[in-house]
Amino acid sequence: MSFTDIKISKAIVDDYFRKLASSLELDVAIVGAGPAGLTAGYFIAKQGYRVSLFEKRLSVGGGIWGGGMMFNTVVVSEEASGILDELGVRYRETNDSLYTADAMEFAGALIYRSTQAGLRIFNLVTVEDLLVKGGRVEGLVINWSPAEAASLPVDPLTVQSRYSVDATGHPLEVVKTLCRKSGVRLFTETGAILGERSMCADEGEKFVVENTGEIAPNMFVAGMAACAAFGGPRMGPIFGGMLLSGKKVADIIINRLEEKK
Repeated sequence: MSFTDIKISKAIVDDYFRKLASSLELDVAIVGAGPAGLTAGYFIAKQGYRVSLFEKRLSVGGGIWGGGMMFNTVVVSEEASGILDELGVRYRETNDSLYTADAMEFAGALIYRSTQAGLRIFNLVTVEDLLVKGGRVEGLVINWSPAEAASLPVDPLTVQSRYSVDATGHPLEVVKTLCRKSGVRLFTETGAILGERSMCADEGEKFVVENTGEIAPNMFVAGMAACAAFGGPRMGPIFGGMLLSGKKVADIIINRLEEKK
């Protein structure tokens, strides 16, 4: 075996920029690599569409890794068990029609299966703005998250996408930026962000799925971002609603893409 250090560097640079260049024009751009974002990316990529996911943190998986209060077991509802089956995640049924799974296996399966399906994931990338034309979201404005954290004056790059998904969870980062910078009226009762309410797992699980969908022209919300946008309760350490929300937003967007073929 013979290679030089510069060949290693060149291999990394060449492959990364190949992936980045192929993600500048997308069918779907997803922000936030938690369970909802990864699930959406998996099902969209599985249909052969160009979809990339941008996560500002070093690791992906969102709140999966910590389970509940750092007990790394996740709980899902019976309705979402079929998605665990599709991902190949082993689980155990409790006496209360709930299912538990190892958080490490669950997160690993989501990441592995989504990237194998064709989802391109970019970690350490933040979305600082959106490309908005005529009141419609047409893409993302991205930068390195360490540059943002250090307040460095670094200009961003633009990613064009037919549809975008805010799956940033409780912070609802992308939609908040859209409202602050573009003044777009949202598809909520008031036209503004309604805000997340206090914990109620049963109501929250239902609410997050029911309210997954389009929040502004070409912009969708999934996962806890849907609760934060439409005024639903948080549900804590149960993940079935996150999976079902990711699957629902994927189905909606896939139908839109199919209609425009």
